[in-house]
Amino acid sequence: MPTRADRPYGSFPRGHADVAADPGVQPAPQRTRIRTALRRALPWGAALAAPALLVAISMAPLPRPEQVQPSATPTPPMSEVYAKVAPSVVQIKALRADGTLGDSGSGVIIDDAGDILTALHVVQNAQTLTVVFADGTESRAVIISEVAASDIAALRPANTPDQLLPATLGNPSSLRIGDDAIVVGNPFALTRSLSTGVISGLNRTVQVPNQGRTLTGLIQFDAAVNPGSSGGPLVNRDGEVVGIVTGLVNPTGQPAFSGVGFAVTIDTAAGALGVPPD
Repeated sequence: MPTRADRPYGSFPRGHADVAADPGVQPAPQRTRIRTALRRALPWGAALAAPALLVAISMAPLPRPEQVQPSATPTPPMSEVYAKVAPSVVQIKALRADGTLGDSGSGVIIDDAGDILTALHVVQNAQTLTVVFADGTESRAVIISEVAASDIAALRPANTPDQLLPATLGNPSSLRIGDDAIVVGNPFALTRSLSTGVISGLNRTVQVPNQGRTLTGLIQFDAAVNPGSSGGPLVNRDGEVVGIVTGLVNPTGQPAFSGVGFAVTIDTAAGALGVPPD
């Protein structure tokens, strides 16, 4: 009669109640099937959505012309305006017939020959004229033309520096009251000084003291000018010369600035001398 002792150690018959059944392979979770379906459907969804997006874009209203605004041109800083015009400004020294030095004035180079526009009263009755350029070069100069009705004179120096920079002439007819008014000159012999303000009036008429003449079509401005500023350029914010400083008004009769200065328009100044503005 067989006994358990006849079996190998640890060997038990299959299907024994003490041994658990093989669980086998578990079925795939439901979430995996959903992800697979979505991956398969995604290319078809993209293909269907693209035409719908193109139709929506094509039907979007275009902006009206008045809604399309060009970007504003940035206003140059005052330092750039000064750097543009200051090299063209000269100091004018007038020596009287008696050998005394008159009040210095200002002028501005207007062409490649070195011709200079200034105020006539700065150089009138001078025995000799000397101009000092921005680099310190000095030269004798002569009057080549004058227009008393506009208080304008043109000078031609005997010598010019190697680096000569004529100013750019602007359009005074585009000026409006309230625009920037920039003056570079030599008040009290302080060379190439800058003063700023606004255009205060246009087409002004002024009676010249002690000269019995009237200047018309002047630009009024409130940038500071004083003795020595006359003949210098009045400049717009683009660094273009729009006028030649001719004088100031002071109710006390003193030659000191009181807030009212005048300039001859550059088209009057240059045009009267046969030099049309650029």
